[in-house]
Amino acid sequence: MAVDPLQGGAMPAGDVVVGFRVWEDAERRKLLREGTVIAPEADAHSVHLKLEGLRPGREYWYAFTLGDFESPLGRTRTTSPDAENVRLALASCQSWQSGFYAAYTDIAAWAPDCVIHVGDYIYEGGIGTIGSRTVAKTGETLSFRTVRLHNSAEIVTLWDYRNRYALYKSDRALQAAHAAAPWIVAMDDHEVDNNWAGDVPQDPRAQTALEFSVRKLAAFKAWYEHMPVERPPLIDDISASLAMNDVFRFGSAQVHLLDTRQYRSDQVCGEGFPGQAPCKQYGNANRTLLGAVQEQWLKRELRASSARYNVLASQIWLSPWRFDAGGDAPEVNMDAWDGYPAARERLTETLADGIANPVIMSGDWHCAAAMTLHQRPFDPSSRPVAHEFAGTSISSDCGWMREMEDSKTSNPHAHYLNARKRGYCRFEVGTKQWVTTYRVVADPYVADSPLSNDVEMRLADL
Repeated sequence: MAVDPLQGGAMPAGDVVVGFRVWEDAERRKLLREGTVIAPEADAHSVHLKLEGLRPGREYWYAFTLGDFESPLGRTRTTSPDAENVRLALASCQSWQSGFYAAYTDIAAWAPDCVIHVGDYIYEGGIGTIGSRTVAKTGETLSFRTVRLHNSAEIVTLWDYRNRYALYKSDRALQAAHAAAPWIVAMDDHEVDNNWAGDVPQDPRAQTALEFSVRKLAAFKAWYEHMPVERPPLIDDISASLAMNDVFRFGSAQVHLLDTRQYRSDQVCGEGFPGQAPCKQYGNANRTLLGAVQEQWLKRELRASSARYNVLASQIWLSPWRFDAGGDAPEVNMDAWDGYPAARERLTETLADGIANPVIMSGDWHCAAAMTLHQRPFDPSSRPVAHEFAGTSISSDCGWMREMEDSKTSNPHAHYLNARKRGYCRFEVGTKQWVTTYRVVADPYVADSPLSNDVEMRLADL
């Protein structure tokens, strides 16, 4: 509805009254509810409408109106603990410049009960260069392409972040996926600044604490305005916090959406990737990834759950991945749970203490893997605690394909690895079984590329 989305919206000053209609059928014959809602100028004229009294476990269709304009028809579905079969899609990492969004066309056609997006909805970087580029690594030359460009230099202000979301949301495939299903979302790092941790930016030498606080507030505000979430950021002086972690029940699955950025301790042991050896601070028991409040919240929710499957939707891999050949000091990605061993040990102990069928969904690495998490993560002979399905990226490049493939033998807990193909995960959850399908894009540089199944696996077989 915005007049000029890439230039702040160019809407007239003042709040706007937006109409809405909700139907019980896709043909729009059974109107359930209609009314109006305010789109505040202060929130970039975004609408966050919460409807009460809908029936559980059923579909609804909706549209918004402004004057003579009516939005395309959207579909949603309410949750229900009694649903016998549920379809969930896992998505993450959709760099605008690195590829097209054919995966979202496929998700829209599948029309899941919910899309779970675990982060990197936008990327904060500046404008690249259209065309191919090559990277020589580990004896292999990798070829990538930039297919379309960002709309500004690296984003730091509220104006910048708003325009970047508008750019990403101009994609028709992404629009179709939003219109086809409800979403639950949590940000990872690129919605703010690469590898930020709590109050610490990636490059504290280039951003003061005050500058990063202002930047983070802008990023949080724009994220709220453009995401299907109810709660705006809480502002205390110039600091901001977002309530992102939450719990959702989809039939036999209870999904615990985590926030692994906002409360974490800073990364340690250097910025080497893909593998960095532990240092003195690595094993500090006081270092946290979720923060004490979220840790206790998660423990309470897991212990109170009656669901057959207890799901953790994590932005980053919970299972370990070592890049060395063995030994007591594994070389790991310090930005993932691997970089927070004490925090992972506390969570693993909770999962091992009678929690029914723990399943982890994760993203971030632009590689896909199906793994078993053991009670002692680097000891595959120890007790299995959970299974993890890490999705690859929607479009973002994976620059460490060879390193991942070469280290596969050092990670016997991994049942499947895809380090080269883009796509997403499908989960079909029933009362008696869980089926995961890894969908992959034939060519990420073609907007209407077809997708196919790379592998399908049943949780009971792992």
